[in-house]
Amino acid sequence: MDVLTFRASIAQPQPPAGLSPALQALWWDAKGDWHKAHERAQAHEDRAGMHVHAYLHRKEGDQSNAGYWYRRCGAAPSRLTLDEEWEELVQGLLEQG
Repeated sequence: MDVLTFRASIAQPQPPAGLSPALQALWWDAKGDWHKAHERAQAHEDRAGMHVHAYLHRKEGDQSNAGYWYRRCGAAPSRLTLDEEWEELVQGLLEQG
């Protein structure tokens, strides 16, 4: 799957089968369901989930909590726009398989 296919899948009622919890979180975020996205990001405390968790708190406006999650996953806080960070996260996670 590539980013364009991932974006197109957002028109569906459920995320495609086989997505990691981190990608599911980004999918639900794109659907406008922050709470479901947050729930999926917390499903596994791996690096990917923590990075998406950081992005979601940044989007929420909770910079302190976002900073905590960026530190936990070993990433510098993003200086990209939220849309750019979302795309970067999706691209990176899709490339990881």
